[in-house]
Amino acid sequence: MAKTEVILTHNIVGLGGESDQVRVAAGYARNYLIPQGFAVPLSGANKRRIEALKQRRAEREAHEFNTMSELAKGVSKLICVIKVKAGDDGKMFGSVTTGMIADELKHQFDITLDKKKIHLEHPIKALGEHEVELRLHAEVKGLLKVRVESLTPITAPVAEAAPAELKTEKRGKRVEKTEAAEDKPTAAKAEKAEKPAKAEKKPKAEKKAKAE
Repeated sequence: MAKTEVILTHNIVGLGGESDQVRVAAGYARNYLIPQGFAVPLSGANKRRIEALKQRRAEREAHEFNTMSELAKGVSKLICVIKVKAGDDGKMFGSVTTGMIADELKHQFDITLDKKKIHLEHPIKALGEHEVELRLHAEVKGLLKVRVESLTPITAPVAEAAPAELKTEKRGKRVEKTEAAEDKPTAAKAEKAEKPAKAEKKPKAEKKAKAE
């Protein structure tokens, strides 16, 4: 296949940036790159444009860096909610992919992000909150919180009382009974104390005097 050299005038992902001299298939250059204005043929006249293209490239990269840095700060404060189908036990049907996250970012926050910039070690397969790495730029990374929720309510199992709790409850009842038993004698003593004392016996001499 015939090859030709061209000077790129725009950034082409996977090929190069402005001012790069690249070797490509002649048909690709002739039918796509040059007609679309993405490249110019390599020639003495076009080589003089390289400095201007380098300047344009530096400005574009600086703008991208600043834009992605601001985006990284912004998304770190967001929580992207994704609703999924799950069973009563909370197990998900399927998984959350980078494409789903990109779609929800656009839908919820009007943020357009290439799914290739969203990095997942493995697809998300559990409900709850997850931190997802964003590779926004060669020098900029960010973190996005993703909360995966079930479309249907989860039925939580009723937890049985632990043996320790039951023992504590029984012990509490025993303590109450003991306290009540201790209180009874005290109450009885108080009752006796409140009763009026019996009249003291009068001396015999006093009785005889009355009889006379």
